[in-house]
Amino acid sequence: MSLLIGNTPTAANIESYAEIVRDRSVLRKMAQAGTQIAENAYNPQGRKTTDLLNDAEQVIFDIAEKGEQSGFVGINTILEDALARMEMLAEQNKVITGLSTGFDDLDKITSGLQRSDLIIIAARPSMGKTSFAMNLAEHAALNAKLPVGIFSMEMSSEQLGMRLISSLGKIDLRKVRTGNLEETGWGQTVEAVSQLTDSYLFIDETPALTPTELRSRARRLARDKGKLGLIVVDYLQLMRIPNTRENRTNEVSEIARALKALAKELDVPVIALSQLNRSLEQRADKRPIMSDLRDSGEIEQLADRPLKPLPYHL
Repeated sequence: MSLLIGNTPTAANIESYAEIVRDRSVLRKMAQAGTQIAENAYNPQGRKTTDLLNDAEQVIFDIAEKGEQSGFVGINTILEDALARMEMLAEQNKVITGLSTGFDDLDKITSGLQRSDLIIIAARPSMGKTSFAMNLAEHAALNAKLPVGIFSMEMSSEQLGMRLISSLGKIDLRKVRTGNLEETGWGQTVEAVSQLTDSYLFIDETPALTPTELRSRARRLARDKGKLGLIVVDYLQLMRIPNTRENRTNEVSEIARALKALAKELDVPVIALSQLNRSLEQRADKRPIMSDLRDSGEIEQLADRPLKPLPYHL
């Protein structure tokens, strides 16, 4: 009897016991995931290898995430955190509470790009969406010294590199594209390249990414380089959802939801570029409104901050 009493668990060690239970649960889920991954590999049912790899990575990431998630949090804890954040901001006395854009007037309106926000930059073709987004990415990488991930599904990484050199070196983009630079221009190019080489800018030029692929690559970048400062997606309508039966509007809405979820998961502002409908150009007033977003669906509801560069001549 004394031996039985001595070996009986007590409430004093409840936290240790709970940790053991959690660990065993994670191990069981890992074993189940491994079995499912092996079954998919042996019987792919016509699916692409890249899709199977992305799904396998997603399953493992989900197990890790669920182990870290705490579920419901009491309002008292939430209010304590909110008040602590407010007090810290009051002490700092800063107008910009997020990531500075590098544009003073825009920072005054937005207080900077806020963590977990999905920011939509929408305009018709050749209105400067990519250039504007690259300016924001450049500022985050060079001034805030934060890792920035750029998913360029429209332009090649070489084209974006030339745009960065043109912007940072203050050189006419046409001269950069042709290499028709005078001695001063080459000096500016060398200086721009030197600054960019030391920055944490990373470009993925893979076309037609799926939300799962983009999420996987963003997670991998965050794991390898540390907390990200900004993610840029150029552009929303070039992404795809494989084997979907939804219409294009619903498909784009699902993509936008995935980007919003990514922003919240990685606690980073995500900028997604978007096209506007052609019908905008038929109106007398060409200033864009939210319903002008192409395949808009839920984009206007999901966007925390829509930015719309105006036409040069209204």
